[in-house]
Amino acid sequence: MTHTRTTRLERGRGALGPALELVHTGRAPTRAVLTSELGVTRATAGAVAAELEALGLITVDSRPTASAGSQGRPSHRLFVDEHGPVVLAAQIHADGYRVALVGLGGRIVATTSGCGTIPADPAHVLAEAVAEGAALLRETGRRCLGAGLAVPSAVAEPDGEALNPLHLAWPAGAPVRALFLRALADAGIPGVTEAIGFTGNDVNLGALAEHRHGAGRGARDLLCVASGHRGVGGALVLDGRLHSGSSGLALEVGHLTVNPEGAPCHCGSRGCLDVEADPLAFLAAAGRTPGPEGSLLHQAADLLRNDYADPGVRAAADLLIDRLGLGIAGLVNILNPDRIILGGLHRALVEADPERLRAVVADRSLWGRSGGVPILPCSLDHNSLVGAAELAWQPVLDDPLVVVER
Repeated sequence: MTHTRTTRLERGRGALGPALELVHTGRAPTRAVLTSELGVTRATAGAVAAELEALGLITVDSRPTASAGSQGRPSHRLFVDEHGPVVLAAQIHADGYRVALVGLGGRIVATTSGCGTIPADPAHVLAEAVAEGAALLRETGRRCLGAGLAVPSAVAEPDGEALNPLHLAWPAGAPVRALFLRALADAGIPGVTEAIGFTGNDVNLGALAEHRHGAGRGARDLLCVASGHRGVGGALVLDGRLHSGSSGLALEVGHLTVNPEGAPCHCGSRGCLDVEADPLAFLAAAGRTPGPEGSLLHQAADLLRNDYADPGVRAAADLLIDRLGLGIAGLVNILNPDRIILGGLHRALVEADPERLRAVVADRSLWGRSGGVPILPCSLDHNSLVGAAELAWQPVLDDPLVVVER
């Protein structure tokens, strides 16, 4: 019997990674679905699931039950292990940082944040964020398998340099990946110091997380536009993979001009989405001065949700929706996505008046007139953090046996 199970596992060992990814993304809720998706026998799928469970990555229910109205034998349900290992994820933004421990399935196990002015030396804030992550690991006692970092800048590949951190005082070309690795090593986090620390643009990583676990799940060509704490970013997922361009710099949508006579932009142009449709632009249009408490994003989102009936706030929302819709329409004409998701303040805008935004996009885009593109709010809280965690989980998804080696 042991020999038979071993033989089945050897046949299915190459399926460990694909199987784990199916469970991780919720596409294989049962062993029967896993068998079908992998195209293997039930016995092989059972051996693969058992091995993933032995690695502490998933759990298999011991008493399968049939769903109402179903026929045939009930199938074992599959879940990510809620008590399994985690990865450390960090996000730096214009108003501070957030750190989390994230398990498989995009589940945030623990999180903490710090607010304040980001220093001009990126090493300082990265060390502080990683130290907070190390404290979370000590408090939870979780095993850590990797680390990922999201930053508000295009990140050049393969060196991991932040090329244009426009809303931070960091120098252009700051080696954030190398600094992140150094901070991880200095913190002495078990299982991470010898692993690779992954770094990416915050909106790109938010789109990746939404595609795997949120509002973008099932889309083939997914466009994401998000306002963030300052500025506007974009991302594109094509055929299930993040499109970052030849060197990681694709989809800098914040520098689309939507108001030629508008405010000067950090890029040297005028009227870009970056300065016409972000939280600071909304507060200014509503006649509100940013306060010292809380981030600009939270202040703008709270104003929109709590005071939408105020004529000045409503007019500011309409203005930003029209500017945002103009930019999205141009992107739709070029990219022809099958779904659009909006994050940050834009998530709150589409929730406040979804029909106005959809009407602007439909009126300004060819594809909009021929049937429209679904425009949805992002559904994950802290999706950039979850996306940073996806980078760190990828080696495990590629080969779950690396868990044994760490």
